[in-house]
Amino acid sequence: MSASILDQFRAPKNLELRDKDAGDTPLRDDKKGKLKNGELKERERVLTVELTDEIAKLQEKLYAARDRKLLLILQGMDTSGKDGTIRALFSQINPMGLHATGFVAPTDKEKAHDFLWRVHARVPGKGEIGIFNRSHYEDVLVPRVAGTLDDKECERRYAQIRDFERTLAETGTTVMKVFLHISKDEQRERLQARLDDPEKHWKFDPADLAARAKWDVYQRAYADAINATDCDHAPWYIVPADSKTHRNLIIAHLMLETMQGMKLEWPAPKADMSKVVIDG
Repeated sequence: MSASILDQFRAPKNLELRDKDAGDTPLRDDKKGKLKNGELKERERVLTVELTDEIAKLQEKLYAARDRKLLLILQGMDTSGKDGTIRALFSQINPMGLHATGFVAPTDKEKAHDFLWRVHARVPGKGEIGIFNRSHYEDVLVPRVAGTLDDKECERRYAQIRDFERTLAETGTTVMKVFLHISKDEQRERLQARLDDPEKHWKFDPADLAARAKWDVYQRAYADAINATDCDHAPWYIVPADSKTHRNLIIAHLMLETMQGMKLEWPAPKADMSKVVIDG
């Protein structure tokens, strides 16, 4: 394993998204090929749980100190695993210090403001972990692919996003952005699985097929957005997402290493506890 998971998965300069990279499993340790696929997945589930235990311990310090914030932004094509990532990584987190926001198409009220207005209202407060399931990036990606956002306005929004994320970083928010990189073939299988299972029909949206028809355009738009907004104060990480268990393992590592880098500490007690006596 790399000495730094953050370095290993940091978006490269001049990123190009290729379907063949979505199936990579760089953290799998089975060089001799002795383990079956099911065994590998079970090992990854166990390792992910171990990492989330460590994340939960650090989250307690974050929540107790109430002076820092963490924002995790998840982006990716439909079925790339945004919901699954949240379920796998945050089931053991104290819900008092956690809130997740799913961004859908803006309402009329939201459209009456600048595109970052609705986003700023949902960033984490002191002591909190905030999770964005989709985000302000949708307000560049979707209209650009639809052809309603010209190059000049697109660049303006990239600049505004960079300024916005720098403001968050300068006011105590650690920002990490993860692109869940799924292949077109894997997406087809997951969409078909939703159609085949009546209990998953609620998750199927015909609009997903419209976006799928513009797959290559979306891939270029995502790459351009990542290249334009990857900064040290708000880095992008590219996570291969064809394997759900491996995807979760990578993101758990990224979360843990990021939180370890925050150097979180327990807050100082409000009084000298050595002199406190509990009456009988």
